[in-house]
Amino acid sequence: MCSLQTSNLHWRIGFEIELMAPKGSSRQDLANAIAKSFGGSVRRYFHLQSEFSKVPESPVFDNLTLGFEVVDAKGQWIAKCVDDLTLQDDLDKTQIPKFGWYRIVSDEARLLELVRYQADANAPISEVLNPIAHLFGTTISVGAGNMFRVTDEMGRSIAIAAPLPGERERPCELIFPPIDSNHFYRLESILSIARSLGFTGPIEGAIHLHFDASPLYSARVFANLVNLLWTHGNNLRRLVDTNPKCRRLGNWSNSLIELVNQPEFSYLSWTEAQNLLAKIELTKYCDFNLRNIVHKVPNKETFEVRIFPVWLESQAIIEAARLIEAILQQSIVTDRINFRSPGEWNEMSSFLDELPISEWFRGIYRKKETTDL
Repeated sequence: MCSLQTSNLHWRIGFEIELMAPKGSSRQDLANAIAKSFGGSVRRYFHLQSEFSKVPESPVFDNLTLGFEVVDAKGQWIAKCVDDLTLQDDLDKTQIPKFGWYRIVSDEARLLELVRYQADANAPISEVLNPIAHLFGTTISVGAGNMFRVTDEMGRSIAIAAPLPGERERPCELIFPPIDSNHFYRLESILSIARSLGFTGPIEGAIHLHFDASPLYSARVFANLVNLLWTHGNNLRRLVDTNPKCRRLGNWSNSLIELVNQPEFSYLSWTEAQNLLAKIELTKYCDFNLRNIVHKVPNKETFEVRIFPVWLESQAIIEAARLIEAILQQSIVTDRINFRSPGEWNEMSSFLDELPISEWFRGIYRKKETTDL
């Protein structure tokens, strides 16, 4: 593959690649192999995530699951290997929980933040909640299924540590720190290790790309981006072969489209636009996540694209990133992109022609477009 093309990215991008460890292995094994390759070390920590609940009074359960951060000899972050609760179908849940693996559950995210900062992720399940029990002046109770529960003095649940369901150690979301140069080589140095260990793409798997949002802090640019993706988003999914089994995708609400297309919106300051956008119920669980831009999520002020399937070859990921980079550049350099209804598939040719992208990359997507006809 031509190295001149693989280095043709100019944006600061974070990569999140969902993987599945082979049976008998775990995401910790990948973290250990990365650390060995880079002469670094692995830190076990608690990773916060949410899942939908079937309990009517508690529609969402927040979880702390075991994550593994790889750092180099200078303590610089290389990669993280964490759980992703949307990855389910590859797992044999009848398997017994793997020794030493557990999660901590609560119906209150703020309580889990307390646990995350007070508890030791290296502690065994029977002891991990001891600091929390001490804070509330209570003791841990042991329940069915080897679950360890902390309550306050009134008996109200604070958190529960429970063994993981069968094979829950196998899912691995591989998270890279933001990369601003040599994207291909940075990806390949770690993905090659995952391939050598037999990691594969999960049934529901996806790749999420996080683009630095700072060049997008403009009402005009934001409106252009929304209109461009509203028109061509469905065709982009088809072009890149979005995984139909991938969970937590979808379109934006009509209220967003209506707001950015008000005549005065594009002339607002970014602060004014941001205040209006913050009143809209934005979710991260959609094709193109704008929530981090609007709310300036700490350490994640990004535009997230969630439509890509899992590729284990770095070149395919670079091609996907370059396509989105061109769309972002188009939104920035164009004076005004007007609202249009979602386009037909036969409009993709003209759309690709308009993008500020090299003919080499354009040819890649021309080939995909032709193949899909």
